Amino acid sequence: MPLNAPAKTLWIDTDTGSDDAVALVIAFKQPGIEIAGISVVAGNCSLEKALQNCLYTREICDAEHVPVYAGLAVPLIRGPFHAENVHGIDGMGDIGLPLSGRVPDEGHAIDKMIEAVLARPGEITLVTLGPLTNIAVALAREPAFAKAVKHCVIMGGIGDGPGNVTPASEFNIYADPDAARMVFQSGMPIVMCGWEISCRHAVVEPSDTDELKRIGGKLGAFCVDIQRCLVEFSTKISGLPGIDLPDPITMAIAIDPSIVTKSSEAYVEVVNGEGPALGQTIVDRKLHAGKPVNATVVDTASREKFMAMLTASVSGSPA
Repeated sequence: MPLNAPAKTLWIDTDTGSDDAVALVIAFKQPGIEIAGISVVAGNCSLEKALQNCLYTREICDAEHVPVYAGLAVPLIRGPFHAENVHGIDGMGDIGLPLSGRVPDEGHAIDKMIEAVLARPGEITLVTLGPLTNIAVALAREPAFAKAVKHCVIMGGIGDGPGNVTPASEFNIYADPDAARMVFQSGMPIVMCGWEISCRHAVVEPSDTDELKRIGGKLGAFCVDIQRCLVEFSTKISGLPGIDLPDPITMAIAIDPSIVTKSSEAYVEVVNGEGPALGQTIVDRKLHAGKPVNATVVDTASREKFMAMLTASVSGSPA
């Protein structure tokens, strides 16, 4: 189940907010990476906004050859839950970007994802950056999907520490806990990169953002400027010395597993019952519950390797 080789072909599922966009930049700009497709889901913002944000990012990265498809606009059984307080009303920091008028590729995201994965069993690494709604429906619709995925690298949950939506829960899982529970119980080879990994190993401080803008030109400025709203949340609410980038470090780990310095094999259970634990990921590393391992949980990561990949992506230089 652990990632043991760099990914070569990705399918990305995203609710494109400001940190998702940076993760997409990394994927678009890393040499040797093929992106089979991108499915968009509601989460950080509405589906329509997330689509426009994804399409805009694709455009500025000169990656129009990568197909982008519209997925699901609401969670499986609950009402919409967005994160305007973190990413801005438009999901991209409210800095005035022209985020309208672009058209996604034809076809439904879930159909296209299933088609791509089944056509190349064992080859495609699925990287999820938002709520797991699209993935859960793909699993329900096509029983062969779970075993055909090479790895499913999930930005979601908490492996160790408090949540960012409730004391127990991280946003992507909380936004659709029913979908997340289905995914973790699916038998897919899952790698879970919890929110705490970004807080501990992917915080970009002001001196770092200055350097990204200096070496990255327009692309570096884009990656920094769209975090305008995230800066306030990260520093005032999370108490960090800069912005944390959970989706980008998850993408980096999918592309280069050597960024992970320690991981655990665990049984992860998602709480989808009402109450204060809604959306919690219970990580049973000791297998106290007697249930089999269903995920590799990232415990620690190399900030140096992550920053090298991020820097290389915006500057166009090999890492």
